[in-house]
Amino acid sequence: MSERKPSSFVSHLECPKCNKTYSVDVINQLCECGTPLLVRYDLQKLKSKWSKADLLTREPNLWRYRELLPVKSDENIVSLGEGMTPLIPLKRLGEKVGIPNLLLKDEGTIPSGCFKARGAAVGISKAKELGVKSLAMPTNGNAGGAWSLYAARAGIEANIVMPIKAPKITRNETAIAGAKLYLVDGLISDAGKIVGKAVQKNNFYDASTLKEPYRIEGKKTMGLEIAEQLGWEVPDVILYPTGGGVGIIGIYKGLKELQEIGWIGEKMPRLVAVQASGCAPIVKAWEENKKESIMWQDADTIAFGINVPKAIGDFLILESIYETNGCAVAIDDKTIVKCQEEIASIEGLFVCPEGAANLAAAKRLKEQNWIKEDEKVVLLNTGAGIKYPYHPSMNNIYNVSTCL
Repeated sequence: MSERKPSSFVSHLECPKCNKTYSVDVINQLCECGTPLLVRYDLQKLKSKWSKADLLTREPNLWRYRELLPVKSDENIVSLGEGMTPLIPLKRLGEKVGIPNLLLKDEGTIPSGCFKARGAAVGISKAKELGVKSLAMPTNGNAGGAWSLYAARAGIEANIVMPIKAPKITRNETAIAGAKLYLVDGLISDAGKIVGKAVQKNNFYDASTLKEPYRIEGKKTMGLEIAEQLGWEVPDVILYPTGGGVGIIGIYKGLKELQEIGWIGEKMPRLVAVQASGCAPIVKAWEENKKESIMWQDADTIAFGINVPKAIGDFLILESIYETNGCAVAIDDKTIVKCQEEIASIEGLFVCPEGAANLAAAKRLKEQNWIKEDEKVVLLNTGAGIKYPYHPSMNNIYNVSTCL
């Protein structure tokens, strides 16, 4: 077994549209053409230097994939133990819906109770390495909470702009971490406009989704973990709740990198972008075979984390779907709540509304025979249901004097 100290094989940043390259050693945000930048690695060199055996003695967190992460110096790593979340078989539920090999990747167990901790850990670590002192970002809630907590640990000032309708728990999480929290009567797109002005005025580091290149590197570790947890075999289908889409873009990117270094075969899982019917720009674009989406008007859904009317990385989301022969599905709020109850009452997992939408999508795709009975299917639950302080249906609560 190799005793080599793990280190990053990061090479440069690259624009996926015009192919212009940038350094990872200075602050870079978008390409000069306005496109999100992607992190590239020296995969040919890595292929000969890194083996699966190297992982055997490493801690069970996302930094076990150090070679495929962009932080160069260990002293800049800001961590709360994030990563290696469980991949849970849903045996009873799978049998009920006709998908016996149904699994759930539960990001509700991660620090901050949400998958956003992955992006925050890597994004904040790289920001620290680049000398960032103050950042600003718009959020629907969970990302703001996670980035505020990791920024506090790193000693970086966080300025967070959040819709006033965001879950109260994530507002509290952001505020208690010491971030400067600003509430806007509008959507995340409105928050984004405010952050854009603040960045120009105050020279903040713009940590908006895909306006810094490193959040996606944390999110891609979900794909790396799924592959490792399945013995370096990929599932047939991965369903992902999609708003800004960094997770589905990251999973696709991570699995492609594993292919290039020879750790997995040619097979790729079919990626499914799951959205709410009240905000489904990616679904509409996919149904029309478009490469980009258009702004969704009057966006509204109980699954607040995916209430994103226009994603800056929409072309990358759609590419990941098209390139894997995947699809996009929209689910209404009533069905989302029903599936949230179903997962909890049958499998004992209190998932977030966004995660519950995946079950509804899997059911529909199974009914359409798009998902076959013998296929291995992974639902990605992006957060803990407990972070959403509401539930419209509590018919099984009784007065103790009436039933005991």
